[in-house]
Amino acid sequence: MKNTLAAGIAAKRKFVIDRERTIDFMGEQARVYATPMLVRDIEMTCREMLLEHLDAGEDSVGTRVEIDHLAATLLGMTVEISVSAAEVKGRAVTFTVEAHDGIDTVCRGRHSRFVVDVNQTKQRLAAKAAKARPA
Repeated sequence: MKNTLAAGIAAKRKFVIDRERTIDFMGEQARVYATPMLVRDIEMTCREMLLEHLDAGEDSVGTRVEIDHLAATLLGMTVEISVSAAEVKGRAVTFTVEAHDGIDTVCRGRHSRFVVDVNQTKQRLAAKAAKARPA
């Protein structure tokens, strides 16, 4: 990790709410931003910001998501997700998050990520996969 990874760093990212990001179970007139896709977009915004502050061979994984999804965002609208590192404890980073669609605050919450060494993670996963295989 670089020494630039510190509390207070922030980023914003915009997402156009396309069909893949919407619910479909209430019909075409009620296609709105799906909560699981909002969570994914929050995670990707935090991860991309972190990558700028990590060394080669490092990445991050999500460990916790706490959000209040406050307003519906319609198909075709644009959402801006704002993230800020609230706390950095070693390899653990906690973000405050907020999203806005130009009319409403879409969500507020927190997201935690953990910085990992990619090669070590692959080795751990391979060892687990070997244990999971039937004998």
